[in-house]
This record gives sequence, C-alpha cells and structure tokens, in this order.
Amino acid sequence: MDFLKSAIGSAIAKGGGLPFSLGEKVDFGDSIWALHNGTKRDDGSACSVFVFNIDTHRSRLPLAKNAMHKSRTLRHPGVIKVLDTIENEHTLYIITERVAPLSWPVKRRSLNEETAKWGLHTVANTLKFVNNDAQSVHGAVRASSVFISESGEWKLGGFDILSSMKEEDAIIYTYGSVVPDSGRYTPPEVVKGGWDTIKRNPLTAVDSYGLAILIFEVFNGNFSGGDQVGRTTNIPPSMQQSYKRLCTANPKLRLSAGHFVEQGKKHGGFFQTPLIRMTEDIDSLGLKSDAEREQFINELDDLPEEFPEAFFKMKVLPELLKSVEFGGGGPKVLSATLKIGVKLSPDEFNAKMTPVIVRLFGNPDRALRVCLLDNLPLMIDSLPQKVVNDKIFPQMTSGFTDVAPVVREQTVKAIIPIITKLNDRITNGELLKFLARTANDEQPGIRTNTTICLGRIAKNLGQSTRSKVLIAAFTRSIRDPFEHARAAGLLALAATIDLFTEDDCAGKILPAICPSLLDKEKLIRDQANKTFDVYVKRIRKSAATMPDTVIPLHARAEPPSRPGPQAETPGDHSWAGWAISSFTNKIATTSGPIEPTNSGKPTDPETVRPASAPRPTQSSPPVELHKQALRPTAQPLNRSHSDRPPGAYHDESEEEEDDVFDAWGAMDDDETETDPFTDAVESQQISSPALSSRKAPQKPYDDGDELDFAGWLAAKSQTKGNKPLPKGLTKAKSTNTVTTRSTATTAKPRTVVVPKKIDTKPKEEVDDDWGDAWD
Repeated sequence: MDFLKSAIGSAIAKGGGLPFSLGEKVDFGDSIWALHNGTKRDDGSACSVFVFNIDTHRSRLPLAKNAMHKSRTLRHPGVIKVLDTIENEHTLYIITERVAPLSWPVKRRSLNEETAKWGLHTVANTLKFVNNDAQSVHGAVRASSVFISESGEWKLGGFDILSSMKEEDAIIYTYGSVVPDSGRYTPPEVVKGGWDTIKRNPLTAVDSYGLAILIFEVFNGNFSGGDQVGRTTNIPPSMQQSYKRLCTANPKLRLSAGHFVEQGKKHGGFFQTPLIRMTEDIDSLGLKSDAEREQFINELDDLPEEFPEAFFKMKVLPELLKSVEFGGGGPKVLSATLKIGVKLSPDEFNAKMTPVIVRLFGNPDRALRVCLLDNLPLMIDSLPQKVVNDKIFPQMTSGFTDVAPVVREQTVKAIIPIITKLNDRITNGELLKFLARTANDEQPGIRTNTTICLGRIAKNLGQSTRSKVLIAAFTRSIRDPFEHARAAGLLALAATIDLFTEDDCAGKILPAICPSLLDKEKLIRDQANKTFDVYVKRIRKSAATMPDTVIPLHARAEPPSRPGPQAETPGDHSWAGWAISSFTNKIATTSGPIEPTNSGKPTDPETVRPASAPRPTQSSPPVELHKQALRPTAQPLNRSHSDRPPGAYHDESEEEEDDVFDAWGAMDDDETETDPFTDAVESQQISSPALSSRKAPQKPYDDGDELDFAGWLAAKSQTKGNKPLPKGLTKAKSTNTVTTRSTATTAKPRTVVVPKKIDTKPKEEVDDDWGDAWD
C-alpha cells in the first residue's frame, strides 16, 4: 500500500493527472517556489504554475501553505488571480493567470518612467488595501514579489508571510526571518527588536519600508543592502520627498502606502500621468457623458508609443469596443479602437476585432461609416479575404450611391486599400459598375478621385476589361470641365502607359490628348505636353522595330525609272508638272472601248460602231452618255454588306458588349456633332438624279492613286459650252477607249464609246481663255 501511494504521488508530481501541463521553468530570484509556464488542459489557455516541493523544502512548508491559503482568500485587482490550488503529499501547486517576474525588466532597466509610475501606483493601491481593508501585513514587499500580467499590469504576490494582525499566532512573528534573503529587506526596527515589534508600531510601517525599497529597485535596477535606503539616485524629483518619508528610520513617522498615493494624486503630483488617469477611467467609460468620453479619447491619443501595448490590448480595447458598439462612443472612440487593434496579432485581430468591424459596417450611422473607411488601410491586412468579399464589400456598396457626398467620396478612396482583397468577379464586375457611376457624379471632386482610383487599381483589373474601361474613363476625364479632373486624367494616362497596346496609344489615346495641348489652363497644357511626349516616345520606339513594308516581293510594282515626288519648299511648283506628265503617259498607253455608266447593264453590242461608221441621227443620247461617262463620281462613305471586301469578316457576337463596357461607354460618346464631310457627300448623292436611279461606280476612271485629269478636263469642257480643250491637250485619235472598274466587285470591265468631236472652227482662231477649264 505504501508503494502504491508513493507511485501515485510520484506520477502526480511529474504532472500526470493534473488539470494543466507544465512548461519551461521561469527564473525569478530567490524563493521557496519554482515558477513554470503552463497550459490548462480543458481550454488550452495559458497559465502560470507555482510549484513547492515538500521533500526538498520541508522546513519551509508552513510558508508555502500560508501562501496557498492567502492567495485563495485575498481578492483584489492588484493581486495575482488564482485559478486553482492542488496539494498532495509531495507537492503544492498554485495555478494562476499567466505572469512574468518584474525582476526581469528591473534588472535590464528597461522600464520607462511613465510605466514605472503606473506600476508603482498599482502596487501602492494594493498595499493600501492589504493594510487598511484586510488589516494585514505583507512583510516581503520587493521586486521578486511583484509580477507582470499578460495585460501589462503589475500584480502583487509573494504571500509567504502575509499575516492578519487580528491573529494572535500570525506566521510573520515566527517565520518572518525564514523568508529567503530577508536580511537585505528587513526594516531596521525589526532587525533590532524582532518581528514582534510590529505590534508596537503602526501596522503599515513594515510594508512602507518595503515599498521604498521597491521604488529604489525600479529606478536603479538593483538593491544591495540597507545603506542604499533613502538614496534618491535616478528617482523622479517629484517623488523624492515622499519616497524619503516612506523609508525614514522612525517607523512611527513613515508615510503609509495610502498616504503615498494621496501625495501623488495631488494637483501636479507624481501620479498625475495620462496613463494612470486612463487606467482609472477605463472601467467607467460606458457611463461617462459625451464630454467626458471625448476628454478620455483626447488623453488616449496623447499617450506616447512607449506605453505598454499589452495593457491596451487586454484592458483598454475591450472597453472601447463595448463603448463603440453599445455605449454610443462614436467615431472618435472607434478611431482610437482601431489604432490599438492594428497592434494585435492576426489571430487576436480575427477573434476580437473582425466580428465588431463587420457589424459596424452594417450600422446606418454615416459618421461611423466614414470613420471605418478612413481607417481601412490600418486594418485591411488583418481582415481575411473571405470576410472582405462576403461581408464587408457588400455593405460598402451602399456608399457609392449615398446621398451624402462625403460618404461617396470616402467609399471611392477606400477602394485603393481594399482592392487586393477583392476577387476577380467583384473587381471586374460590380466594382467597375459602381465606379462608372461615380465617374459621372455631380461633384467634381468625386469624379477626380474616381479617375485617380482607376489609375491606382489599373494593374488589378483583368486584361480583357482593362484597356476598354481605362481608355474610356481617362479620355472622358480629360474632357471634364473641372480642371483637376482633366489633370487627373492626363496623369493617369501617363502612369498606365504600359497597360495599353501601341495601336491604342496611336489611334485612341494620342488623338484624345491633342485638344488638351491648347487647354485654357496652363496646368493642363503642361501636363498634356508631358503625357503627349511619353506616348509619342513609345510609339516611335515601337515604329523603329517595324519592317519597311509588309507587301510580298512578287506583288510589288516595278520600280519607277526616276525618283518619285519629294517634299519641296512652298515656292517650288515641280509637283504640278509631275502630275500632268504622269497623266499624259497614262493616256498614251490606254486602249479599248469605254463602257457607258448611265445604267448598270452591259453595253448592247449594236451600239458599238467603228470610227469610220456614220454618226447616228439621234445625237442627244450619246452626248448624255458622254457626260455620264466623264462625270467624276464621289465614293460613297457608307457601303453595303455586298460592297465590303471579302476579307472583312463581321462577328455578330462582338456587338454584345458586357454591361461593364456599356456603363463606361465609348471613348467619343460625348461628341454629338455630325461630320460635315459626310453630310456633304450624302447631300450630293441625294440631289443627283443620275445617281439616284442607279448604283454609283466605285471609282470612275480610277488610275490607282493618281488623279484622272483627262476625264475631269473632258467633263469640264462639256459644261463650258463644248469649248475645245487647250492646245496640246486635244485627243489624237478619233476614239479613245478607257477601261473602268465596275461598282460590283464581281462584274467584268465594261467599255464606253467616246464619240469623235470634229473641230469646225478656223484654225487661226485660238481661244485664249483655256485656263477656264481648271476653274
């Protein structure tokens, strides 16, 4: 039976069957306890475990049992929170909240003055409770008895000899000297008269002396002995006088911990710090008025960065979230909440902040919505992508159509930080539709910010929608009446040049930029020149890599015998001679009958006669035929489907544009003016009776790219009363035949007979007004 008990005790001592698992050991100085980091088995939360080995320290067992009992019964915010205690034959366990020894930062001297005052204020208040309310004496106040919780707060522990003065056999009287390293920290009156002198002196005297030693350790890092007590080295000047009164040699004159707090809380006292004031007000934040709440937030914003972040995460943040969601804290409290929330780890943020943020986006308060949108860059990295797409963005969309301009504008601005979290369906669908609305907003600032937003998110758009949407949006923006919107459009085009093809740059973007070169505002002109230069430079660079021609070698024409026309100075008229000589060369080589064009039918063979045959008696039809054949006809601009080249294939599916593109419109959808050139051609076609009854030939007397001067001069001579052509331009043969192309692409060449004109006037009479034919 003894063997079984020993085995069970040994297993329990090693951690078997305990509600926690022991982790690494934490060193915190001389103590009867060993401190371990632990984890609770039921929920996996972190904890600390104080372990006392009975077999090793049996002589100090009464101290361990006293600490276990006092820890369970003493409840105060400044005391370590005890979760459980376990006792067996070999070991005592005290399971507490996760804490770390204060001696670590004290030895490293890593505590700043504000944090040190805040911690000392907590310890002094706790000692005030122990002395005044619990009527007890701690007896071992020092740095090794103070711990730092996960929230950064200082917690009082080390209750080995904590005793109530109402007890006749208090443990402090018997075991006060058994505490490790008690010789350095014992008050001088106890050194002289023993622990029984506590009964003859004020109850607070021993702990006041220990508080003075703690102050010295916090600001100096180490305490070697009684000769250092009372020194003011590194202690803040405002605290030095009260500190000296804590450690005076006469116990009856010592300042109690309660009075020390009162001295520090006076106007301008050493405990009048923003951090201490915030700590006292945070618990009652939900009960404060709007003015008091605003004052609290102002103090919170004024806090420097070196204050303990853990305290804000564990204590301040939960209270702020309650105030925002249920206490009507408003945007200012929300802003302070988000500044603290961004310091959380991703897991902590998702657990504490994400659910609240999602609920706040559904709040109809516009002030809260604007505050959320303003602070979105701070928290977007911590928000999961699924939450953004499924919960936050659907709530944001109402801001695009809100009646308040500030909400619409902030919603547009918020797209830039959130774009990386949106999926492709939302980015290239819903988002572009909403931005198309704000691009036409009545507020010029919203239109400008929409253009800037599109420029910033251009790389996130899909390749199938990027070019169409951006070109339509930016070219429309540079026609905006608001000068800053035009400037934004030009800047956006310059910033996104790499996203467009060379064809788009030359055919769509550059023509849209050109009007801005003569904008009434110098700001726009300067930016237009910069953007124009960027695009021209890219186009020239691309053109330098293109081949000289794409015509195959076997399809190229014979090289001319002499150089072609060159650009000349305005005073040089050699181009006219080139045109006439080319035309006369063409006339000399033409042959074959000319086909009449007054009808679309082929010429009757009976109408064709040789040059020696007599002229028909009816002369009006040939004259009319001659006029119809020589009249130049304008090429119609609008061709039917039968006139289109066979290679131009038209896919009807291309006409079904996506709703996104319909929302943005075409690049020139704002221009409603009619092309005057098109109107002139259409009116000429309608007014001509000869053209209205038949289909016009495509290019009568077409000679490639050269002008048909012969046909034009002949027609002109008919309109001048049948005047002869100028000398040197008369036809040499009685009948010339010119081959023309038919209007239909599949028709064969047709010929027209040109009647010979006999000059019956005397040769000596020369018409000297031949130049009228050029009119």
